[in-house]
Amino acid sequence: MRALLTPMFSAQRMRALQPRVEALAGDLLDALAARTPPADLHEALSVPLPVLVICELLGVPGEERARFRAWSQDMADLHDRQRASAALGNLTGYMRQLVAHKRACPAGDVISSLCAAHGGVIPDEQVAHLAAMLLFAGHETTVVQIDLGTLMLLVNPDQRERLAGDPSLLTSAVEEILRASLGGGGGLPRYAHETIEVGGVTIRAGEAVLLDIGAANHDQRAFTDPDRLDISRHSNPHLTFGHGPWYCIGAPLARVELHAVFSRLIARLPTLRLATSIDKLRIRDDLLTGGLAELPVTW
Repeated sequence: MRALLTPMFSAQRMRALQPRVEALAGDLLDALAARTPPADLHEALSVPLPVLVICELLGVPGEERARFRAWSQDMADLHDRQRASAALGNLTGYMRQLVAHKRACPAGDVISSLCAAHGGVIPDEQVAHLAAMLLFAGHETTVVQIDLGTLMLLVNPDQRERLAGDPSLLTSAVEEILRASLGGGGGLPRYAHETIEVGGVTIRAGEAVLLDIGAANHDQRAFTDPDRLDISRHSNPHLTFGHGPWYCIGAPLARVELHAVFSRLIARLPTLRLATSIDKLRIRDDLLTGGLAELPVTW
């Protein structure tokens, strides 16, 4: 499956997509700047940009993004299994219809490529399920990162000013945002292949564990002063995208989107600031992906 999907999300393909992502980010920021503050940056920028980008990449009509967003949020519900299952069924059902259309009228998008892969022998049901998972994974986590990255820059004005004054720090700033953000959620479920001992606790073969990437990314044995945001941090082996065979195939796409946002956000809204106290912001612990419920800002 990875061999099939990875070329569709290669760094080269994502670089080709970069001008389009930058144009979308610029349009959304222009629309935000034209509003009368305060506004919710979560709904004005963080949500629509990744949804529009993944829809274009997959070949999904952009006008459907409101439905996809609702289905994705319901799929991530940690408290209501029936709701999550129904949302997955709705999304997969829509994708089955879209797959049938792509087989009849192929284009240059990911779903058309999946339909044509291996001579077109992959069943429609499998293509539809893959497309549904790509749509979900291809935007939910990026929404969280845009929100939290913006929040971290707003509450660390010294780092914000450094980035505004030195655009060459953009790449290291994005990596630091990826490392430092703690968005909540339920952790990564994995199963032990063999019995091991970690921190004095025995984990037996076959037992389930939840891996806390946030804890790893704040490990003082790997990062100097890990709880401090440092956008010039150069040694930054964070695990936000996983590691080894589980490394996220969407990492190049996420980086392109985060670069597009944080290369423009401060320049377009130089007086941007929180419109509420930080203690009033709510983390979505009820969702698998975590993140903020909203991000009120003013300027």
